[in-house]
Amino acid sequence: MSAEGTSVDATTLEIIRAEEEHLAHNYHPLPVVISRGEGVWVTDVEGKRYLDLLSAYSALNFGHGHPALLAVARQQLERLTLTSRAYHNDKLGTFAAALADLAGKDMVLPMNTGAEAVETGIKVARAWGYRVKGIGADAARVIVAGGNFHGRTITIVGFSDDPAARDAFGPYSGGFAQVPFGDAAAIEAAIDENTAAVLLEPIQGEAGVIVPPEGYLRAVREICDRHNVLLIADEIQSGLGRVGETFACDREGVVPDIYLLGKALGGGILPLSAVVANADVLGVIRPGEHGSTFGAIRSPQQSANGLSRCSRRGSSRNAPAHSGSTWRCASPTWSGTGSPPCGSRDCGPASTSLPRSVPGARWPSVSWPAAFSSRTRTARPSGSRRPWSSVPPRSTGRSSS
Repeated sequence: MSAEGTSVDATTLEIIRAEEEHLAHNYHPLPVVISRGEGVWVTDVEGKRYLDLLSAYSALNFGHGHPALLAVARQQLERLTLTSRAYHNDKLGTFAAALADLAGKDMVLPMNTGAEAVETGIKVARAWGYRVKGIGADAARVIVAGGNFHGRTITIVGFSDDPAARDAFGPYSGGFAQVPFGDAAAIEAAIDENTAAVLLEPIQGEAGVIVPPEGYLRAVREICDRHNVLLIADEIQSGLGRVGETFACDREGVVPDIYLLGKALGGGILPLSAVVANADVLGVIRPGEHGSTFGAIRSPQQSANGLSRCSRRGSSRNAPAHSGSTWRCASPTWSGTGSPPCGSRDCGPASTSLPRSVPGARWPSVSWPAAFSSRTRTARPSGSRRPWSSVPPRSTGRSSS
C-alpha cells in the first residue's frame, strides 16, 4: 500500500492510520515513522536510518538525546519536577543569569513555546510604549515584515500574509503595520508617534530561507534608535547556533532591545522559550500581569547546560577545524589555557557539526583553541535604553544560512 505515493510497510501504515484517526489534522507529515534518534541520526520503525537535516525546525541544534543534556535532565527530574512562581526555585536564578549573560542583557522571562515568547514580546513592547515612551492608551503599533512567521496564535496570524495561516480564523486584533522584508526605508516610513516596536526575524524561515540584504539589520537598528522604537528580534529559529553565530543578529553586529528565544533553548527535551531584554524594557512587566504555569520552571537549566558555560561565537579566526567557529568559556576563573573548568566535551556546542575525520560520529567533539574570548559587560548610562554590544560590526562576507 502507499501513502503520498510511496510504498510503506504494514507497521508504518498502521501507525500512520492511528495518528490520522485520533490526532487533529494540523500537520501533513511524510510517510516516515521515526522511532529512535541519536545525535544527527534517526531510525524509523522499518529500521531505515536517516540524517536528520530538519532537526525539528532547530529545536534539535544539540542533536537527539545529547548525553550531557540528558544527564542533567535526569538529575533534576529526580529531585524536583515543577514549582510555580508562587515560590522561589533554587535553579531559576542561575538559569536566568546564564541566559541573560549569553545575550548580554539584564533580565529573562521564561515561557513555553515560541509563539508564547512572541506574544510576550508584543505585550512587553506595548507596555513599554505606554509606560515609558508615553503612547496614548490602546494606540501602540508594532511594525512587522511581509512573509513573516512568528507562530500560530490568533494575534500572530492576524499580522501574517499567509492565507493558510489567516483564512477562517478572524476577526483579528489591530495594532500592526506590515512592510516588505529587507526594506529598511519602508520601516522608517511606517514609524509614527504611536510606534512602540519593530518585530523581525533576522533571517526568515517559513517563507523560504530569506536572508536580508547586507546592512539591513544595522539600518533598522539605527532607525529604531533615532525614533525611540524597540527592536525585537525573533531568534526562535535562527538563534543559538543555527546560522554559525550565537544569534543571527551577530552577523551584522546588531544587538536588539528584545531577543525572542525558543526551540533549541529546550535542548530538544522540553518546550522552553524566553524573552530576554534589559531591565529598562522587561522591567515594565509587573507582578500579576503575565505568567505561565510551566513557564515558571521545570528547571530549564537542564536545557541550557551547554549555553550557560560555553557558547559558540562565530569567527573565521582560530576556529576548530571541524566546526568553523571559535568557542568561549564564560567561567570567570579560567585563564584560557588547558581544559576549561566547565567540563570540556560536556560543555555543549550550539550546533551538531561533526568532525569529517570521524566517520559515523554521533556527537560534536570540541577542539579547544588556545584562547577564548570573554564577554565583559560595559556600563550603560543610567536610564539608557540603548543596549550594549560586545559583538563588533562585521564587514566580511555573510556565512551560509
